[in-house]
This record gives sequence, structure tokens and C-alpha cells, in this order.
Amino acid sequence: MRIVVALGGNALLRRGEPMTADNQRANIRTATEQIAKIHPGNELVIAHGNGPQVGLLSLQGLSYKPDEAYPLDVLGAETEGMIGYMIEQELGNLLDFEVPFATLLTQVEVDANDPAFKDPTKFIGPVYAKDEAERLAKEKGWVVKPDGDKYRRVVASPKPKRIFEIRPIKWLLEKSSIVICAGGGGIPTMYDENRKLKGIEAVIDKDLCSALLAEQLDADLLIIATDVDAAYVDFGKPTQKAIAQAHPDELERLGFAAGSMGPKVQAACDFARHTGKVAVISSLENIEDIVKGTAGTRVSTAKPGISYR
Repeated sequence: MRIVVALGGNALLRRGEPMTADNQRANIRTATEQIAKIHPGNELVIAHGNGPQVGLLSLQGLSYKPDEAYPLDVLGAETEGMIGYMIEQELGNLLDFEVPFATLLTQVEVDANDPAFKDPTKFIGPVYAKDEAERLAKEKGWVVKPDGDKYRRVVASPKPKRIFEIRPIKWLLEKSSIVICAGGGGIPTMYDENRKLKGIEAVIDKDLCSALLAEQLDADLLIIATDVDAAYVDFGKPTQKAIAQAHPDELERLGFAAGSMGPKVQAACDFARHTGKVAVISSLENIEDIVKGTAGTRVSTAKPGISYR
């Protein structure tokens, strides 16, 4: 099968964990140990989040003069190289030496009139207590919003329209490469009034971009990896139930939080609806069973309704 694996941010840096290179590498090593299990007989494409990393680079940039700080699109490109390097190295240490890898800087087109630019929702950077978040917002001109019991900076998250590097990604797959691409949802770009491509200050949602990537690659399976074994209704309550299988229409009716499971559910529904194939939301620990069809929340148009475990 051709499989697209979308790594959640927890696979790179866990919530509240110090954002060090050593911590990131240790988490990536754990993730790649699972991904390596499904490499035999399959084509793999790996996408990943970058919220903590792009936020960290943005914070580092504040130590410079305002006109010397790099914009989010450039920082997004930096994170693609940094994270892709670590994934290549850690996964390469687990697979045969002859397996080729490629990390591809991936430009993604967004709409200049996307309403997301007027309502920032994408969390980046570390978590803060409310008082500190409000102080930083006033001091640095940020928009901050609650993230669980903490607060984080939010930036615009426009929808992905087109992945410019889709052809070279396909060429690499034809040569049996494992491709790491569309990191952090890709580098946000748009055309100006002169039809010249330029970067834009935003962070594209990783899951929505991964769904578009999987669709355009004619992938057989989209795995949206997160830190829970499935999507749940009433999550965290005594009445919580894990969703085993769902039609996109039924799943969308349930409603999920925009800052957590919402984008993952939307991405899974988009891929299943547009391709007629299967998207699965689950944790990496279940990856072999996901590929076998026995784990996670499986989203498909094959049959109506919704079932629970």
C-alpha cells in the first residue's frame, strides 16, 4: 500500500516538555520505531506537525531587531529541514542501509482571502499560565487563546489549496524512497497581484494538508497519528466511547474541538469522502493493527452509520 502517516506534535515534543533537541530526538526515535514496522511491502510518506518548533524559532527571533526577525513561512521551511533530518536519521538507523530517504521542502498555496487571517486559531510555541500569556500578548502584539488549562499563542491557519511539489514527491516514491514532506502543513505561500509566488505569515494545519497530500498521491491509507487510540465522544467523561468506524457524514455531525481532535476528524472525512478510501485516527503504538484494519477510528464511505468499541 501507499501510506501517508501524519505525525502529531506529541510525536515530536510532548506538551509542557522542555523544547530541547535531545527531547525532540528521543520522541522522534520512539515514533520511528513504530513506523519502521510497516515499511516492508509498503510505500511510506511522512508528514509532521511543527507548532512547538516554529513557535520556538519565533521566540528566538524576538532577540533580534524587529526588521531582522524572520517571518513564519521562512521559519516553517527551517522546521521542515530540522525535523526531516531527525526523522531520516532515526528511521534510517532502523531500516536497511539501501533504503533511500528524501526530505522535501514543500510549498503549499493558500487563499489570500481565507477567513482564517481574521480569526487566528493555530497554536504555536510553548504553553503559558494565563497571566504570563496576557503579558506576552500585550508586549509582543500576539493573539493568545486557552489551550486546555494553559494559554498559547495563535496564528492564522488558512486551508491548503495546492501542493506545488506533488510531482517530485511522486517521482521519489517511484524510486522506492521514503519521503518526508509537507512538514507543519507545508510552507504557506500565495500569489501576489503580479502572479508572483510569495510566502505569507501563517501556519497551515498539518492534518488538513496531509489529507490533501494523501489524496493527490492516490494513497491507499491515511494514518493520522495522535496521542489517543481513537476519536471519542464525551472524551474525558464517564460516558466516553471510542469510535470504531464511521461514515464521514455521521462523524462530522458529532462536533469535535477545533483546537484538538477537530482538524483530525475533518482531515479524515475529507480524505475518505474525496477518495473512497480509508483514513484512521489512532496512536502510533497501534500502527501495525491500523494497517491490518483492526485498530483506531476508521473513517470510510464504504458503509453508512457509526459504530463504537
